[in-house]
Amino acid sequence: MSQTINVLFLAAEAEPFIKVGGLGDVAGSLPRALRALSNDDVKLDVRLVLPYHPAVKAENLKPMGMFSLMRNGAEIQVEVFETALNGMTVYLIGGEPIRVSGSVYSLNAMLDAEKYAFFSFAALELPRHINWQPNLIHGNDWHTALSMYGSLTKRWEEGAPHVASVITLHNLPFMGPDASSIIESYGFKLAQTDLPEWARVMPLPLGLWASDAIVAVSPTYGREILTQEYGCGLDEFLRSRSETVSGILNGLDTDSFNPADDPALGGNFDLNSLDKRTINKALLQARLGLPREPEIPLLAMVSRMDVQKGVDMVFAALKMMKRSKWQAVILGTGDPKLEEAALKVQELFPDRVKVETRYDAGLARQIYAGSDMFLMPSRYEPCGLSQMISMRYGCVPVVRAAGGLNDTVKHGVTGFVFEKAHHMSLVAAIKSAFKVFNENERWQAIQRAGMAQDFSWENSAQKYLQLYLLLIKKS
Repeated sequence: MSQTINVLFLAAEAEPFIKVGGLGDVAGSLPRALRALSNDDVKLDVRLVLPYHPAVKAENLKPMGMFSLMRNGAEIQVEVFETALNGMTVYLIGGEPIRVSGSVYSLNAMLDAEKYAFFSFAALELPRHINWQPNLIHGNDWHTALSMYGSLTKRWEEGAPHVASVITLHNLPFMGPDASSIIESYGFKLAQTDLPEWARVMPLPLGLWASDAIVAVSPTYGREILTQEYGCGLDEFLRSRSETVSGILNGLDTDSFNPADDPALGGNFDLNSLDKRTINKALLQARLGLPREPEIPLLAMVSRMDVQKGVDMVFAALKMMKRSKWQAVILGTGDPKLEEAALKVQELFPDRVKVETRYDAGLARQIYAGSDMFLMPSRYEPCGLSQMISMRYGCVPVVRAAGGLNDTVKHGVTGFVFEKAHHMSLVAAIKSAFKVFNENERWQAIQRAGMAQDFSWENSAQKYLQLYLLLIKKS
C-alpha cells in the first residue's frame, strides 16, 4: 500500500515567482524535484508557500479566501491565493505586514521581523483553512523559522498533533533580530530553551531549537557549524543537537545550465564535443576587448563583491603573478570599496584584466563557457553554485576547501583545492593549474571529469526524502 507524505514547504523567495539570491533557486527547484520522486510506494504532495510580496510575478492566481490571526487582542487579516508551478500547488500569503515591507528583504530589520513572523504564523494556520494536513513542515532560514517554533509550542500548549519539522540552513550568521515582543503579540510564549541567552529571542535559533532536523546546505558546512569558527555563537548548542544536524548538498538546475543548448552561448558543446568550446573563449575575449590568445589561460570570477567570497585574495593574487602569462575577467557587484579595488587591478593590467561591476546573467554564462579557470577562494561558502556551473561548462574551478566547495571539487580530478584563506595559497593553486593547463590531455581529462559530475536536484531530493521518511516514522 502506498504512503502519501504531505509537505508544507516554506520560503521567503522562489523562482520563477520572485528571486533575490540562492534561496530562490533552491525553493523553486527542490519542491518540484521531491514531487518527481513519487512512485508506487511513496507519493509526495509537496506544496510551496511564499509571501505575496508586491514584486511577485504569478499567473492564474485564484483567491482562496481570508482568515485572521489574533495579534495583541485584535484581528489581523490573512489573504490566501493559489497558483501552480508544473503541477505543484503554490500558495501566496498576503496581508498588511507583507505589503508594508515592500521588498523581499529590507534594510529595516524590525520591518522584516514583523513581515516574516506574520508569514510564519499564517503558514502554520493555512492547512486548517484548505482542509489539508501536512505530515511535515520544511522551512528555510530565519524567515520561516518561527513556523517550526510555533508548531512545537502549539503542540505543547494546545495538544496539537505532532507535525515533523525540518529547517534548511543556508547561511547561519543571518538569524533575524530580537522578535520577542512580536512573537508574544501573536499569543506565543517564549519557551525555556537551552539556547544561549542572547539567542532565545531570535527567529533562527528558536526555529533550530524547535526543529526535528537541521539540514545545512552541504555536508562540510554541516560539520563546520559545529565549530567555534563557523558556529556564530551557537556551536555549543548545535553540538548538543549534533545527532539531528546533517548536510545535504544543494542541487543545480541542470536543464537551465546546459552548455549543449544554452542560448546565451556563441557555440554549444558537451562532454563529447569539447573542441567546440574554444569558440566561446574567442568570442568572450572579443567582447571584453582582450587580445585573442587561445594559449593563454583566461581566469574568471563571477561573484558578489564581498570579503566572504575572498575577492580581495583574487586581487592580491593577480598582482603577485604579474610575471606569469594570463588574462582575467571579473564580473560582480556589491561592496563599493571592493568594486573600486577591482577597477584598480584593471588599471594596473589594462590589456589583461576586464572588470564589469554589474549583474549580467547572460555574460556570466559566456564567462563560464569561455574561461579556462574559475576562481572561488571563499572564506566560507555554505554550498555555492558557481563552482558547479563552472564545472558543467568545462571551466576548471580553483577553490578554497570551505563548505560546499570542499564537497563538490576534487583536487587534481575535477579542479584545484587549497586550504589556507591567504592570497599566497591561492597563487600556489593557480600556478598548479597553469602547469596542467599546458598539458592538453590532462587538462581535458579534468574538464571532462567536472562536466560528468551529477549535480542534479534529483540527488538532493532523494536524500531529503530519506530524512522525511525517518522523521515521519519517529513521529
